[in-house]
Amino acid sequence: MSAADEAVTLIADLRSALARHQRAGAWAAPGERSARPVGVVDDAPVEPGRRTLATVRADLGDCTRCALATTRSNIVFGDGAADAPLVFVGEAPGADEDRTGVPFVGRAGELLDKMIVAMGWRRSDVYIANVLKCRPPGNRTPLADEIAACRPFLDAQLGVLAPRIVVALGRPAANTLLGTDAPISALRGRFHELNGLRVMPTFHPAYLLREPDRKRDAWADLKLVMAELERLGIQPPGA
Repeated sequence: MSAADEAVTLIADLRSALARHQRAGAWAAPGERSARPVGVVDDAPVEPGRRTLATVRADLGDCTRCALATTRSNIVFGDGAADAPLVFVGEAPGADEDRTGVPFVGRAGELLDKMIVAMGWRRSDVYIANVLKCRPPGNRTPLADEIAACRPFLDAQLGVLAPRIVVALGRPAANTLLGTDAPISALRGRFHELNGLRVMPTFHPAYLLREPDRKRDAWADLKLVMAELERLGIQPPGA
């Protein structure tokens, strides 16, 4: 990397860090130390060439690490703010996402957008990704080898974003993040820890479209997320 490229990367990282501090107001509630992902030190100097979402995407490339490369139309990397304190992680792209290359743009995506707005945020203020970056045929459940191939890139995204809270949408996403096989009904309703991150599992929007009676439970989970963000001194942009 040339000196000029290093300078550009350094400036971008500094701007991202300043924006994150400005939006959060403080990293933690008074008297408490903020939980941050392992390896992320808030006050450490930013090193030129540190990974960004762009470099993670470049590392992913035109991925052929599993058989999904032969059936996908587009890689669906992620979408949203690079300094988002709140991240939503789903299972895998669907047909609309595979066509557009953008996560959560179908009916389930429309419902997720409404959920985010109801929390006082906008889609552009959060970050949205999936465990898998390619659509499984017929929207089947991801296979173990597919998850293994994609997991390092999800971890890298979370490492770059360093969010305060991750909302895991549905059992596959929650199980992958938390390393469990428990049903979503046993995981939702409380925070779980993942390398310093707070993870709130809840129902996937696609499931809520099929079972609208569970929307009340999902909203209860999101209210816990809202309360925790407020406790941490993090307000939605424009609030």
